[in-house]
Amino acid sequence: MTDSVKIMPNVLSGPHVVVLAYDGLCTFEFGIAYEVFGLPRPEMGEGWYRYSVCGVEPGPLRAAGGLTVSVDHGLDVLGEADLVVVPGWRAIDAPVPDALVDALRAAHERGARIMSLCSGVAVLAASGLLDGRKATTHWRYVAAIAERYPDIRFDADVLYMDEGSLLTAAGSAAGIDLCLHVVRGDFGTEAANSVARRLVLPPHREGGQAQFIHAPVPQAREGVRLGPLIEWMRQRLNEEQPISLLAAKAGMSQRTFQRRFESTTGQSVGEWLLMERLRHARQLLERPGGISLDDIAEASGFGTLATMRHHFRKRLGTSPGAYRRTFAG
Repeated sequence: MTDSVKIMPNVLSGPHVVVLAYDGLCTFEFGIAYEVFGLPRPEMGEGWYRYSVCGVEPGPLRAAGGLTVSVDHGLDVLGEADLVVVPGWRAIDAPVPDALVDALRAAHERGARIMSLCSGVAVLAASGLLDGRKATTHWRYVAAIAERYPDIRFDADVLYMDEGSLLTAAGSAAGIDLCLHVVRGDFGTEAANSVARRLVLPPHREGGQAQFIHAPVPQAREGVRLGPLIEWMRQRLNEEQPISLLAAKAGMSQRTFQRRFESTTGQSVGEWLLMERLRHARQLLERPGGISLDDIAEASGFGTLATMRHHFRKRLGTSPGAYRRTFAG
């Protein structure tokens, strides 16, 4: 026996987000869109997102997990959308109805943004809207869909891609990152941080961050050298760590060390150190108490508050002070 879930739209005055529902609905991605754009958030005021669900086919619609979804709107509601969200499609090679393609093209031509989550990129690809554009999807699907749509420039290594009016996310959880990215653009950093905190998530993962690390556990031969060294580096983030010193400790040439470090961690030495320093700074900022921002900058290895502030702005879209106010709470 299945459960019946009826999604009711919020009545607000902000951008109108319309999420597609279809037979075979991917419930996780659908839930992401609802959680970020559809969940009541009275603290955001009346200008927060309006939310609707658009049935691609007549309902009731079967959804993954034994659910049945009933919706109030058909494709006509796309004519009112400011942002259309396409959850993961029922299969990466499943046909896309002509009526949906036409409705998406019309919405995009009218000025709506179109966003796909995970395999939802198959719908955007079928519409032709991504031709000549950059896009991403789950790394497992990139080769198959790129072969079918050679005019799209797929990148299998990023969490999400923002091409202005067309946005694509990688694997399922990367859809959260993209949704928060949209909130940040529409309502600012503080609003995105507030939503992230309610989701119990970091406020920002950069879109260009790798989807996954190819070799998360060092191979046995390298683990003897790099495993302890990486821990040594992590314990000394406040110290200078030149490549020459690290390579010498690993017993490798500088070129070999950099190549094997990146193969092991998925990041260059400099990028890894920066992300670890940001992580450590965030941990210190989240602690209650009166640690000064200058002391946090020094303890995290940034040296000065100005340098730490620069990297927070560039990588997290916020300032250390704003981060503390949001998360030290």
